[in-house]
Amino acid sequence: MKTWSNIVESQPLAGRILKSSIKQGRLSHAYLISGSQGTGKRAIALQMAKTILCPNKSGIEPCSDCVICHRVDENNYPDVFWVEPEEKGSIGKEQVDELYKEFSYSSLESKDKIYIITHADRLTVNAANRILKFLEEPNNRATALILTENLQSIIPTVRSRCQLIELAPLSFNRFKEELVSEGIQEADAVFLYAITKDVSEAKLLLEDSWFAESRKLMVQLIEVYLDRPEDAYLFIHQNWLKHFTKRNEHLRGLDLLLLAFKDFLYFYVGSKESMVIFHQGDRRLEKAMMSFSEEDLVHILESILDAQRKINANVNPSLVMEQLTFKIKR
Repeated sequence: MKTWSNIVESQPLAGRILKSSIKQGRLSHAYLISGSQGTGKRAIALQMAKTILCPNKSGIEPCSDCVICHRVDENNYPDVFWVEPEEKGSIGKEQVDELYKEFSYSSLESKDKIYIITHADRLTVNAANRILKFLEEPNNRATALILTENLQSIIPTVRSRCQLIELAPLSFNRFKEELVSEGIQEADAVFLYAITKDVSEAKLLLEDSWFAESRKLMVQLIEVYLDRPEDAYLFIHQNWLKHFTKRNEHLRGLDLLLLAFKDFLYFYVGSKESMVIFHQGDRRLEKAMMSFSEEDLVHILESILDAQRKINANVNPSLVMEQLTFKIKR
């Protein structure tokens, strides 16, 4: 459970701006919350929604214990509308039209309505222009919370009609201290910081059996590339693609693969303190030195990033992984 104190602690500037606006009763009709993955955009959006809707606030702090707060947390409150990318990876005009239709009705359980758009950088041009219509005709009882990891991808006309809240990445030392204080190994904290800058998400990942299996599969695939490259295609089809099935899962798997090959490059150039997957003395590091040149590793990292772009563009994952494997083996 997040509180405004937690948010101010992790995001001092953004947290204080929002708290001040709430205390003064001067909430904007639209906020554009920008920050890299794991900086707490969704947690802030939920806290804003609960602050607006909770009937049992203590000052500006929602109780987080009433039926309304619980339903907001569970994405099950009828006057809070979520607009998120579809499986194909974008937010289309049809989704925004549906939102527009919902807002034409009276509020069902409160006087206020809130809409939260995640990954707003994935709005199609038509969808972004439709959102612009909302922002140009603000409703006194409606609040927009627009979340993005890529501020430059938001069209200028949308940006200019929102109050911008920029989130800073959590420092590594602060991240590590919070995790280690709860009994998490420092090595795990180092690894998790490479995945997310959000402490809450990091804890969930450590407890997630799917993520644990993902790490295991990534290491196994690396070993196949190093020891039995002729079996790589078989491993991809029999193991990798059966575990990673959704777009976000494929992206997570490629994130892990990227970290592993970054480790090889760090080891190659003598920057061993930057490694997060493998550790000094691991025979796979020496094997990678014999298998890949520095130029090879740079090329592989570029190929993994290209594979992620293709997944986001809805290219067939099987084809993406086969092409990537071909480039790694070459």
